[in-house]
Amino acid sequence: MPHLEEHVSLRPYNTFGLDVEARYFARFASADELRHLLALPEVQAGPLLILGGGSNLLLTQGFGGVVLKNEIKGLEVIGEDADTHTALLRAGAGESWHGLVEYALDEDLHGVENLSLIPGTVGAAPLQNIGAYGAELQDTFERLEALEIKTGELRIFGKEECGFGYRESVFKGPLKNQFVVTAVVLRLHRPAAQRPTNVRYGDIQTTLTDLGIESEPTPRDVSRAVVHIRRSKLPDPAEIGNAGSFFKNPEVSQHKFDELKNRYPALPGYPVPGGVKVPAGWLIEQAGFKGLRRGEGLGTHGVHDRQALVLVNHGGATGQELRELAEEIIRSVRDLFGIELHPEVNIL
Repeated sequence: MPHLEEHVSLRPYNTFGLDVEARYFARFASADELRHLLALPEVQAGPLLILGGGSNLLLTQGFGGVVLKNEIKGLEVIGEDADTHTALLRAGAGESWHGLVEYALDEDLHGVENLSLIPGTVGAAPLQNIGAYGAELQDTFERLEALEIKTGELRIFGKEECGFGYRESVFKGPLKNQFVVTAVVLRLHRPAAQRPTNVRYGDIQTTLTDLGIESEPTPRDVSRAVVHIRRSKLPDPAEIGNAGSFFKNPEVSQHKFDELKNRYPALPGYPVPGGVKVPAGWLIEQAGFKGLRRGEGLGTHGVHDRQALVLVNHGGATGQELRELAEEIIRSVRDLFGIELHPEVNIL
């Protein structure tokens, strides 16, 4: 069974590359190992942080409790439905999300190709209902398995019970810090279902053309296009510390959007139920933050020069400095546009 290590740097375990320390640290690769760790007195004393890929996390200080890293593996097709041409894919929560996408494509299963190259683990995906390029996790979600921290009991959550919303779920609200996801099951499609690929959003169609794919793109073609777009716009955490998109895209009323559109004719917007979604990156860029660098020398931290949604650690930054920059961006966008930005990244 795993044991607790003391005074462990979390730098390798967060994509911002911030060198903060955990008082206690351990890994678990099964529900039984997790139960064993949860019963330890140090864990019982709290606080507790469950860590996946560390790709959606800003650590502003050391963690005085216990950090447990989810490394539950496994990818398996567990069922087929010949009538609907669908199959169930079960993935361990510690698998990388992009690894799941690649496995699905190798198995000729379709439905998650638009979510290619999203960083992080499978277990983190339902917590914030990950989404990109016109698709969200909830589109293919069947159920998840999660262990209740208080009792050690394993529970199944269906789609409705998860309360999915825009980058939201019940696990970020009423059930926050009460469960640890151990596995996720998706319902994906076989080619016989003859579902058209989703190429309507963003630059996918243009990128497919640039890649020489003129008509009837396959799901793997769409995945290639999405990977190409993400790599061209978003920095690689292995090269520069970041957590991807730092802010959610805000939604405003149609009246508010029309008012802003009169003042800023170039303002983009996408209709959503009840209003219009506005790209946070555009707002941040207009506020003058794109490419900004702060700190000593050439700058230890700032905003990425190709995507204003991304805060970056150039090296030597602290989590608190990044938090202060995020708060400054929120104030500036509020003052300029009257729109409140909310972090997508979890700040601790």
